[in-house]
Amino acid sequence: MMPRQVKTSHLILGAILVASASLGFGCSTPPSTPQASTPEAAAPKATEETAQTTQTTQTAQTAQNKLTIVFPNRGEAGEAQAKANAVAAFVSKQMGTPVEAIVADDTAAVEALRANRADVAFLSSRPALKAEQLANARLYLAEVRPNYSGGHTYKSLFIVPKDSPLQDKGSGKATLEQLKGKRMAFVSPTSGSGFVFPVGELVKEGLVPGKDRLEGFFGKVSYGGDYTGAIQSVLRGQADVAAVSEYALYPPYISEAEKSKIRVLYSIAGVPAHGVAIDDDVPEATRTKLITALMELNKPENQSLLKDLSNATELVKVDHDKHLSSVRTALKQAGVEL
Repeated sequence: MMPRQVKTSHLILGAILVASASLGFGCSTPPSTPQASTPEAAAPKATEETAQTTQTTQTAQTAQNKLTIVFPNRGEAGEAQAKANAVAAFVSKQMGTPVEAIVADDTAAVEALRANRADVAFLSSRPALKAEQLANARLYLAEVRPNYSGGHTYKSLFIVPKDSPLQDKGSGKATLEQLKGKRMAFVSPTSGSGFVFPVGELVKEGLVPGKDRLEGFFGKVSYGGDYTGAIQSVLRGQADVAAVSEYALYPPYISEAEKSKIRVLYSIAGVPAHGVAIDDDVPEATRTKLITALMELNKPENQSLLKDLSNATELVKVDHDKHLSSVRTALKQAGVEL
């Protein structure tokens, strides 16, 4: 979101340039008063206006009066808003800046960044790339959760019933070749760990040419709609295998009793954790203060706020391009556009 001060300064500067052009070329100045258009006479006013514009721009670049943060809409709406409000109040106190909390899904969050209705958003990896494409936003922090095997990365899993004849064959291709003709349950065509990464792996191993040719490999392809739905397809005997995130093997997605009835056939490491994207129009000074404030959530006395929000135990600094490189590759392999 471009700060109002910057936009105002741009308008002022534009007006100055238009006025200057009109005075220099659009007006008929009598020969008897040439001193009004001489560089010596015009310089003091131009210098004063330039200085004022520069000062306004510098102020906008070093401060922002308010921040709007989009938080994830996990759980019941009222409860999610209350958790978001608690984190926003904490960040506001740390920064000394008003912070508004909005709860929305990834798609709405990206649109809010694009339309300059939000400055910051908690996003998963693929929407983070979309936010970069549409709003020049970048990830600066990533979540760490206790059920992420890679800290700020996690695994995409192919899961099967515990008594399935499908077995780990020691290599990706040999193991995944067994899925030919089987009933496959993905999460949704937009899911990272529940579609993009598993399809990318199948393409990498030469088993399918792309996302549009899955039916030629599997006996049936279905979509659970979410992690729980995909897992339930396996538990109910409606699918032979499902693709989900590793953190979906824990409550609230499934119960411990349900988990005991399935096992992991194959895993794909390096799926980027969800993170915090900040719009490029947020001044550097404000961005630095925001990151510092969010990192304060890592302290034991504040950690409950973060855990309540997203089940994360920590936020860590990440490089946007490095953190999202694996999802860029998976998208390309699977033939999935942003």
